[in-house]
Amino acid sequence: MKIALASDHAGYAEKERLKSLLKELGIEFEDLGTASEAPVDYPDYVQKVAERVARGEAEQGLLVCGSGTGMAIAANKVHGVRAAVAWSEEIARLARQHNDANVLALGARTTPQDEIPKIVRAWFDTKFEGGHHAARVEKINEIERLEDNITTFSSGNS
Repeated sequence: MKIALASDHAGYAEKERLKSLLKELGIEFEDLGTASEAPVDYPDYVQKVAERVARGEAEQGLLVCGSGTGMAIAANKVHGVRAAVAWSEEIARLARQHNDANVLALGARTTPQDEIPKIVRAWFDTKFEGGHHAARVEKINEIERLEDNITTFSSGNS
């Protein structure tokens, strides 16, 4: 499995710690930044990860910021991305099983440091269940297609 990995300044130290866990799990990753704790704008790094996932260049994405929320919001703007903030192993498992989430967002400031590796393990150990969940994910995809049509229609009439 290959994933895209990124953080902002608030998540930088945790992202660096997670690299050894990813290696231990046999997960190949591309680190897309940031490279220090110097302040940065997280959407710049989210976009790199989300676009790689959307294009199929990475199977999944892993994002780390202060709360996980801003990065998840930004990632979910990219069609084909289903980003979830997980603060527990159970939330990580459910996001994968039921929502086929493909980007995990973690809060380095809001999640106990000893819980983060457990959440990451749960995420990567869990597969999408399909079945009736697949129909729900398809409805999410339909919303994206509808939004594409609205945007195209609106742009064409400006």
